[in-house]
Amino acid sequence: MTQKLPSPASPLKIGTRGSPLALAQAYETRARLGAAFDLPEAAFEIVVIKTTGDRVQDRALREIGGKGLFTKEIEEDLLSGAIDIAVHSMKDMPVAQPDGLLLDCYLPREDVRDAFVTLDGKPFEALAQGAVVGTSSLRRRAQLLFRRPDLQVVEFRGNVQTRMRKLSEGVAEATFLACAGLNRLAMDEVKRTPIGTEAMLPAVAQGAIGIERRSDDMDAATMLEAIHDTPTGQRLAAERAYLTALDGSCETPIAGLAMLEAGSVRLKGEVLRPDGSECLEDAGSAPIEDAAALGQDLARRLLARAGAGFFDWRA
Repeated sequence: MTQKLPSPASPLKIGTRGSPLALAQAYETRARLGAAFDLPEAAFEIVVIKTTGDRVQDRALREIGGKGLFTKEIEEDLLSGAIDIAVHSMKDMPVAQPDGLLLDCYLPREDVRDAFVTLDGKPFEALAQGAVVGTSSLRRRAQLLFRRPDLQVVEFRGNVQTRMRKLSEGVAEATFLACAGLNRLAMDEVKRTPIGTEAMLPAVAQGAIGIERRSDDMDAATMLEAIHDTPTGQRLAAERAYLTALDGSCETPIAGLAMLEAGSVRLKGEVLRPDGSECLEDAGSAPIEDAAALGQDLARRLLARAGAGFFDWRA
């Protein structure tokens, strides 16, 4: 059967959130598809969808439902046919997907590191005793308090631009942002110090863009296959299986990173108490074809060490 390609008269509708970073990721997807099939920009339509997570900015994610708040409305539009594909930041994606949807296309992964951000560019080590740091990430909060329990951590929701404005208003002295987002937005003016993964293990799938489609849409499947980055998919197979086995959500401080090494995948994982009082680490390696099994095994080992109540919120 001949594949039906989009055209200006019948464009492929790409669903996305409306933040500058989400739009940059949608534009990258459009550019890669256009280059792969020699199609003009007019053969694609960017459809902005406002999610619950975007609308509710005055409360922590754990208080209003977690990661699915950034995907629910987008996935509903995908299932209804209002859009043809959806572009997501993979670190925001729940591990369970609605029936009828498939996530099997990933773009080449960006820098996975977190960046320590201040208005004057001073490094993390220069933070004074009791300084105020803003973050909306429970993982970053727990990692920060584990290393520096003297610091004060305040809730810091919003996109990159909003968080920079909050810094300028003095809400906090410093914050953490993903290097990937800053790079994709070309925000070279933001003073930042990248934090090595050995010092601050990133969120599962940080720096990766995933593209979701309807499982029965073979035209979309063929197009997305042309831009899929296999190494990123192999790494995320381990990381997402690890997260699934941990039952990860915005209420659980979990970090994980897989790297490819000569035909094998090495996965490092970290779980923390929400108040930062304890951190458990483990790592393992396996052949690439066993990436998912590696993730599940690492999660089981960490859960066995953590015991009941480890993730209970006590801060």
